[in-house]
Amino acid sequence: MTGPAHPSGILTRMDLHFTPEQERFRKQLRAWLEQNLPPGWGTPAYREPDSAEEHAAFGRAWQRKLHEGGWAGLTWPKEYGGRDASVIEAMIWSEEYARVQGPDIINLGVGIGLVGPTLMTHGSAWQKERLLPRILRGDDVWCQGFSEPDAGSDLAAVRTRGEVRGDEIIVTGQKTWTSFAHYADWCILVVRTDPEAPKHAGLSFLVVDMKTPGITIRPLMEMTGESWFNQVFFDQVRVPRENLVGELGQGWNVVITTLSHERGTGAMYAYFERRLHDLIQLARSLSRNGAPWTDDPELRQRLAQYAIEMKALRYSALRNVTALERNRVPGPVSSIFKLFWSELDQRMKQTAGELLGPYLLLPKGEPRAVDHGRWHYELLWSRAASIYAGTSEIQRNIIADRVLGLPR
Repeated sequence: MTGPAHPSGILTRMDLHFTPEQERFRKQLRAWLEQNLPPGWGTPAYREPDSAEEHAAFGRAWQRKLHEGGWAGLTWPKEYGGRDASVIEAMIWSEEYARVQGPDIINLGVGIGLVGPTLMTHGSAWQKERLLPRILRGDDVWCQGFSEPDAGSDLAAVRTRGEVRGDEIIVTGQKTWTSFAHYADWCILVVRTDPEAPKHAGLSFLVVDMKTPGITIRPLMEMTGESWFNQVFFDQVRVPRENLVGELGQGWNVVITTLSHERGTGAMYAYFERRLHDLIQLARSLSRNGAPWTDDPELRQRLAQYAIEMKALRYSALRNVTALERNRVPGPVSSIFKLFWSELDQRMKQTAGELLGPYLLLPKGEPRAVDHGRWHYELLWSRAASIYAGTSEIQRNIIADRVLGLPR
């Protein structure tokens, strides 16, 4: 899958066929998933974890199995324990994993998808040697200490202090919306070490052991009924200076690396393709006024529009991963994907809610709930999609400034 590039760096033409080697990779992956998914997976016989604690434990165990099978840290270099797969092979992984609706390992996604690539780019030798293998094995869960009550999308406005005292950095402040902090072993933390410096300067990037004295975690109840988010308070937390990632006061450069991986390459299209398939199946299973919902021309048009947008997302993702094959670093174009999929996700889940009507109100565990109440949860969760990993407003600013070159 290759294509020539315009001098601007934009691919002008592509071969959209996968190579024989890539298809062999797909076949090998498909066979491994079929043999190693939990017994009964994808059938009513499978019992999902009942509690958040069980969910977190399951995520660690599944990550360990992925590691043993050679599927953890797919695109990580072999020197760090990864498979050194191409970004196109990672896209094939996303397609096959979505096809079988593989286990949700989001509580380990911060470590694999964000911390690992960031440490490989900016980390010290000991940070790579000690922390990266434990991420791959699922030994450590990580959380992301970026957002604060008054510094969410405007991350450069963080006020959590990091006072340098000899060989330590003393951290005082508060973070919020910190996913999985109550299960996390480590945290990537952005602090202000130079309060006199300009807004984007004076920040430093730390890795912090969550068992360090002085850290208090308070879970936040979401409207889904679950508590994945947390408030995290730091009261004179003593962090060894060797936990600094990159240079002191140069944390913004490290943050940009993390955010570029968080907003993605577009490979999430496979997940949303599966959700569109499920939405179409839902429409076929329901009726309105004695006729199937799929007889409604307005609904058919809406579903067709989603399918068109999904194809556009897929082909844009293929173009992007081909470009990534050249330099391996996602750029500001990742903001386009983040904006596109987050708002598409919301519209699809809203459509599911309209199909279900009052049955949408029935949550998981309610016997009369359609599809075991999954759409109730997914519609509520989707409302956050245009906020987390950078709000839609911020993504539009980035696209205007760094992609289109428009004046500020």
